[in-house]
Amino acid sequence: MEKHITLPLTEEIAKSLHAGDNVYLTGVIYTSRDAGHKRMCEALARGEKLPFDPQDATIYYVGPTPAKPGRVIGSAGPTTSYRMDAYAPTMLSVGARGMIGKGARSKEVIEAMKKHSGVYFGAIGGAGALLAKCIKSAEIIDYEDLGAEALRKLYVEDMPLVVVIDSYGENLYEKGRREYLEGK
Repeated sequence: MEKHITLPLTEEIAKSLHAGDNVYLTGVIYTSRDAGHKRMCEALARGEKLPFDPQDATIYYVGPTPAKPGRVIGSAGPTTSYRMDAYAPTMLSVGARGMIGKGARSKEVIEAMKKHSGVYFGAIGGAGALLAKCIKSAEIIDYEDLGAEALRKLYVEDMPLVVVIDSYGENLYEKGRREYLEGK
């Protein structure tokens, strides 16, 4: 099913999504990768606030390239998501709800998604230049010393994604494999 979603990703919206849905996101998302996630989780462990409000937030696992003249951002393709698996349950527990990346997720992340009504969206790897066209504004909000891994706030319009794992734990990668083996 095709769905157009305006962020933030509330629990109600998250629960309406199912593995395999084609989604077009519009609104504010945040970017972070391994080093940024580590810093955020360390800050939370110290009782500090994050540089953004995580409630109903969507985080894109990306380290964009520098913007060319006249562009908002450079190529912005997804990073392999399992590298954030150590941090995702913590981020979900403080209110983050959406994650955008590529590749499989751990059982611990899927359990945290079910507990906190999280959704994992897949972006097309290798299409970073195309995905960058959906990004209408970008600003670094913290961790500038991390370069490409700095924490950014992006505004996206109709960013094309697929629900890979929904808030019920249904996993498109497993579902697709099952259907293929069953000859569907």
